[in-house]
Amino acid sequence: MLSQVITLLESRRPDHAELAAEVLALLLADTGGSTRVGITGVPGVGKSTFIDQFGINLCETGLSVAVLAVDPSSQRSGGSILGDKTRMSRLAFHPDAYIRPSPAGVTLGGVTRTTRETILVCEAAGFDVVLVETVGVGQSETIVAEMVDFFLVLMLAGAGDELQGIKKGVLEIADMIAVNKADGDNVTKAAAAASDYRHALSLTQPMSPSWSPPVVTCSGATNVGLDDIWTQVVVHRDKLTATGELDARRQDQQVRWMWSMVDDRLVTALRSHPAVQDIVGDVEASVRSGVLAASAAAEQLLAASDSPTG
Repeated sequence: MLSQVITLLESRRPDHAELAAEVLALLLADTGGSTRVGITGVPGVGKSTFIDQFGINLCETGLSVAVLAVDPSSQRSGGSILGDKTRMSRLAFHPDAYIRPSPAGVTLGGVTRTTRETILVCEAAGFDVVLVETVGVGQSETIVAEMVDFFLVLMLAGAGDELQGIKKGVLEIADMIAVNKADGDNVTKAAAAASDYRHALSLTQPMSPSWSPPVVTCSGATNVGLDDIWTQVVVHRDKLTATGELDARRQDQQVRWMWSMVDDRLVTALRSHPAVQDIVGDVEASVRSGVLAASAAAEQLLAASDSPTG
């Protein structure tokens, strides 16, 4: 039933959107009880292995875990592999865990268009922890931080310039940086990379006066350091709850979500407007051929959307 509700949320059919809104309205009173953790990192950092073990650890302590794993969508075909249940093979079969792979589509930020709503549905279903695995690191990854309580950035060591793989914008919104794959011969390199990241973080302004983002090393493959990471998540939650910052952050997130949904609905309405559909083919052809500037084309489409639908 949970999967069916999430599929309903992801649908772009107008009748599904109306029904999804009704469902969310009914569930809203039962949301807000989970710890929301966003997990991101550079390609190859081992996010799936980390989450598989991290989730197992949480389940073994008696917590229930929902993983919202976002697969990148092909820019050519629009399709996604959605293979996260294969990559998190142990967690996928745990009775206290739920994994939902979803296509990112054209949404920026490494999340799907409906990730925020899916978090709420998982909370209403009773999950204690919601983990959001994102596509990868980028400036638009800040969108992830705007829907979770704790934003964890996984990094690699020994991949050349340690600071090259992480952007300043991500440093500023990270609640913790963990250098993964700190095992075997890589332990020393991971420690050195962690030192570099600590220095980089010291040059940024923390998001919260109550929290200085720690930098740690860990290994998802050997289950080293993962319990300490969860301990820090809990300490962060308790500190921000005590100061009222967690409630304020979630309230601000709701307002930003509202405007995000307004943007999404406006674009959908614009594209489906009959007058826009009548001219969009010619306008796109003019832009491709260089006859019409993109800015002028945008004005034409917006002007067409202002015309009565008849």
